[in-house]
Amino acid sequence: MDRITLASVVAVVEAPLGDMLGQISAAVAGLVPHHTAAELSPHCTHTPLKLYGDPAVTGRITGGEMDRIAASATAGAPWEGLALIGGQERPVLVVASDRTPKGATLVLVRDEGAPVAGLDDVQALWDIVTAHSERFTTEAIPVNMARSRATASERARIIAELGDAHAAALTGLLGVLRSRELDDRTARARATDYAVTALLEQRAEAERDKALTEEPADKAFARLADSLAPLLRHSPVRLELGPPVEEAGRPVPANEAHALRAVGRAVVLAVLEQAPLQRIHVGWQVAGNELRATVRDDGPGELSFCSLSVHRVTERLGAVGGRVTIDAVPGWGTTVTAVVPLGTPAPAAVDPLGELGTRELEVLGHLAQGQRNRAIAEELHISESTVKFHVANILTKLAVGSRGEAAARFRAAA
Repeated sequence: MDRITLASVVAVVEAPLGDMLGQISAAVAGLVPHHTAAELSPHCTHTPLKLYGDPAVTGRITGGEMDRIAASATAGAPWEGLALIGGQERPVLVVASDRTPKGATLVLVRDEGAPVAGLDDVQALWDIVTAHSERFTTEAIPVNMARSRATASERARIIAELGDAHAAALTGLLGVLRSRELDDRTARARATDYAVTALLEQRAEAERDKALTEEPADKAFARLADSLAPLLRHSPVRLELGPPVEEAGRPVPANEAHALRAVGRAVVLAVLEQAPLQRIHVGWQVAGNELRATVRDDGPGELSFCSLSVHRVTERLGAVGGRVTIDAVPGWGTTVTAVVPLGTPAPAAVDPLGELGTRELEVLGHLAQGQRNRAIAEELHISESTVKFHVANILTKLAVGSRGEAAARFRAAA
């Protein structure tokens, strides 16, 4: 094939966002023989990195690799050569577009020795796709906005927790390496032990969270204590622990326990940034339908919400319906109290259109524009009876009685 056909372009732009990269790969295959395609689109907060093709390669491609390739690319000037992608140097074609303010990069991992042609067509197709994708952002389509916000929020939460986990591990390692009480051989052995333990904990955390729906309060606290011990083992600051006594065996939902452990560790890290400091007390208490965590120190009493904001303490607690208070007394120390309800909290944010399927969302979008069933059927290339079927499902799932109410619900989600 010498050119990209208009039919191929139509197939690309009509494809659902999740299938678009596969359609791009098919459209350019005759010009650029390749086995893997990768896309980095920073404007898409839902899934900025998209992969398609050989699983042996896509399973090894990282965002860091794509960032480095994108940084060396120039919009409108495709280049071919070798690049580090999927863990090794591979022949690639890199195409960048500036049709969105943040730019977008397409990388095709080429077949060895295969000639490349039609670079202008490939660039034009990528510009069209980038502009098309940007429209979903600029036009603020409600379902895409809701999903992007939820994904971005969850990504930020996970990054913050991983950052705290790494900070805790590094603090423990530094405590060992800086200790004057340990000889070099012992320090190396302890540091290795901490590093291995941190890696094992990180790998096991996801499996534990999947397996557990709840755990006893005392065991949940014990896991927090285990994660805090390395932070202060070789520090002059003394760690005091106050496990729950009353109702110690009361089951705590896994989400709440995980949130309170993450908050406890984050607060301790914030407290350790103060000086001078001699003692930190960490305790949990079951009080009625609440689980209460306290972190007290004898530091300068200058800890504030700003000190905790970098660790996203308020956001983490808000996700499970919790709250945090700070009682700081200059010269005497600070008490941070975090509380989570043991009942089922109301969800922090609900996508009002979350129950609708992809096709139902498309139908609802056209319905909200005032289109009738026949026009919607022509637009989506489906039968009018199928449109009626989707409209009936939409009204049922949204618990509304008319098309007008459904359209209003759609617009309100924007």
